[in-house]
Amino acid sequence: MTRDDAPPLADLMPWSVAPLRLGRAWPTAPDPASPKARWDALLKAEGPGREALFEPTRARTLQSAVGQLPGQSTGTERLARAEGPCAEPVRVLAAPFDERWLIPDHRLIDTARPELWRVADARQVFTVETGDAGTPLLATALLPTLRTGRVRPLYRRPGGTEPNLAPGLLDLLAARLGVRPTAPDMLAWILATARPDLTVPLTDDPALWASGVDLGRRALWLMRRDGERPKLPGGRRPYVRAPLPGLSRLRPGGDPGAALHYDRDEETLHLGEGRISPVPPEAWDHEVAGVRVLDAWFAARTAPGEPGTLAAIRPAAWPQSWTSELLELITVLALLAELRPERAGLAVPSAVTAAELRQEGVLPAPEQARRPASVLDHHEEGPEGQFALL
Repeated sequence: MTRDDAPPLADLMPWSVAPLRLGRAWPTAPDPASPKARWDALLKAEGPGREALFEPTRARTLQSAVGQLPGQSTGTERLARAEGPCAEPVRVLAAPFDERWLIPDHRLIDTARPELWRVADARQVFTVETGDAGTPLLATALLPTLRTGRVRPLYRRPGGTEPNLAPGLLDLLAARLGVRPTAPDMLAWILATARPDLTVPLTDDPALWASGVDLGRRALWLMRRDGERPKLPGGRRPYVRAPLPGLSRLRPGGDPGAALHYDRDEETLHLGEGRISPVPPEAWDHEVAGVRVLDAWFAARTAPGEPGTLAAIRPAAWPQSWTSELLELITVLALLAELRPERAGLAVPSAVTAAELRQEGVLPAPEQARRPASVLDHHEEGPEGQFALL
């Protein structure tokens, strides 16, 4: 509890889920073709060879019997006997601001958190704790697979129903503000004002509330990257000034001058002989939990993978789609940096305190609000084709 008694995020959004634990890296890749090729290579191997390629853990082996992930059509026979193509890879948030592709197969994931898959749809927004003072929260429309803090869905049920907010919170804020907030409004305010200790000051000033919600909506739009694509003003938009070289020359061990590096004076990002500019320093310097976002994004696409493993199966050439993604990522990071001064201006004491929320019966949230809602309206296939007992 902070000195002004701002309520913790954990009380305002009471249902949270621990992060997924994949257990092996190879089912995820920056392109959708590589996971499919890796699956095919796994199934071509037999006996001990398949076991070694799979990379078994205590949670998953070729003999593990698990059901389908909610909403996904995959086989449920043991992987030792698996045949046919893999499930179509799905887009996930694998690292801060880094979207990749994952085979959505329960047999490949040590701890998949099925309760998150059940509520993942076009209306859902997942809020992810980062442990970073500058960016304490990320928000994404994709299922988050990054290993950070807890995941808090905005909605407890599919279709954007039953907000994951303390019961009575929106009613109390409506009485204090004179206007009723929506669940997306509340999430926007949280993104704009959450402190490093994950407390959230609540205002009763309608003008300040409107400013914070507007700021949070812009941050949410940039983090989700859906709908209209973000753009910098004409003279500040990044472009490819020199073509990127072949992927082999961008990987460690390739051309000695191929390492990713940034020229701050010229605002130019160098990828081997390739050049992208202008790249604002704020985009290059953007870090989450001490890791530079652009460095991590580039490394995920150029690390060769250990020879003889499935992770070594990667694109032979740099896909054009990666260049487009990189230009958009630079744009997103630059535009998020522009919001920081406005966010700092919202550092106000909490007018609606945790004590008031307790007095009004909003806190503590009831125990059932901290558990997954029962959202099952159909059978989910269990191991070996049997329907799960629900």
